[in-house]
Amino acid sequence: MIATLKRLFAFDKSVYGWAIYDWANSAFATTVMAGFFPLFYKQYWSYGADVNLSTAQLGLGNSLGGLIVAAMAPILGAIADRSSAKKKFLLFFAYLGALMTAGLFLIQKGDWQLAIMAYVVGVVGFSGANTFYDALLPDVAKKNDVDYISGFGYALGYLGGGLLFLVNVLMTLYPQEFGLADAAEAVRFSFLTVALWWGGFTLFMIFWVNEEAPTVQKASKTSAIREGWQQFVNTFRKIRYLKNTGLFLCAYWLYIDGVHTIIRMAVDYGLSLGFKDTHLIISLLLVQFVGFPASIIYAKLGQKWDVRKAIFLGILMYMLITIGGIFLSNASHFFLLAIGIGLVQGGIQALSRSYFTRLIPNRQSGEFFGFYNMVGKFAVIFGPLLVAGVGLLVKQILIEPGLSPEETNAISNLASRWSIGSILILFLIGGILFSFVNEEEGKAEILKYEQNTK
Repeated sequence: MIATLKRLFAFDKSVYGWAIYDWANSAFATTVMAGFFPLFYKQYWSYGADVNLSTAQLGLGNSLGGLIVAAMAPILGAIADRSSAKKKFLLFFAYLGALMTAGLFLIQKGDWQLAIMAYVVGVVGFSGANTFYDALLPDVAKKNDVDYISGFGYALGYLGGGLLFLVNVLMTLYPQEFGLADAAEAVRFSFLTVALWWGGFTLFMIFWVNEEAPTVQKASKTSAIREGWQQFVNTFRKIRYLKNTGLFLCAYWLYIDGVHTIIRMAVDYGLSLGFKDTHLIISLLLVQFVGFPASIIYAKLGQKWDVRKAIFLGILMYMLITIGGIFLSNASHFFLLAIGIGLVQGGIQALSRSYFTRLIPNRQSGEFFGFYNMVGKFAVIFGPLLVAGVGLLVKQILIEPGLSPEETNAISNLASRWSIGSILILFLIGGILFSFVNEEEGKAEILKYEQNTK
């Protein structure tokens, strides 16, 4: 533990500036995406709607945001490599997301369309900024530290997001103590605190992180867009020669699909099963505060044991968590699943990100992380759609005219369980594909490619 702390203090300020951005934007991931938006959407903005219908609306909203980012990510990553503008793009998207989050404060009860619209643009800001945040990792981390620093970023994210979420939860439980009228007003003000937290701590990225100059000649904005598009097209051709890189992206698309879907839909799932708001909020806090030390420990495990084995362990854990979710019956089960998620959620994301740096050519991080994030965001499109579609399909098949309210509720409950269970197949196929990725062959492919393109 002492050695770990010494190592943390040995990094220069660019590492801290980079990692603190995870502290900043995780407030959106925790308070908005995972926590209050699903709760508030179901109980305030879509008040009175059928639970499966509101789940479908939320799933479609998440998918739409993912589709927009997926379409933009590879082109923007290529442009950033051409114009040395990864940091500038990150700041643009980060402050766009913070502005939309603040806008949620103004949306009135029942106005679900506007709420979804602001949320989607907020997700675009959050996810778009992450494209460039990930691409900056090779600029701030040495190769032998990349796993550890990637995990350190996720750890700070869990701690920062968890601390603000805790304050926001206290605001909703004791609104009068904060000078607020009721819990609904507290939730609305929580969105403002997220915007301020996100925008404020992003300043460390501005002042502390230095982006390395591109290996290609710096281009004008117009030229960068044109050349960036051409570079995007060329990346498809490169992946034909980098087979292990392409295979990893396919595997990552599937298993990270399951991870992100659980992050975004878990609270909605709990609500559909009738769990109390307080139980769901406690579960989210458990994920955050278990995730803080677990992300650092998991990254260390990847270094000492093996990154591939650690990623496989994460996939296996998520399969068990999904199976447990199908048979969820009380709050204690929900808390246990939350602890399990906290143990592996940050680790599998951090090690996937650092593992990908081993499978891409040098000095092309923006371009390839554009694809990496495109794959991740296409996963966010498919996962929520799968959950929403399976739930609605099961309900459509089983519900018949003349059923009692109790029978209808039982079928709705079953549909929710089937919908969350559908995620299992994503982890299974993703894990199988990942087993065929060979890092040494991947490095040889990169070396051969670089020699052939000199």
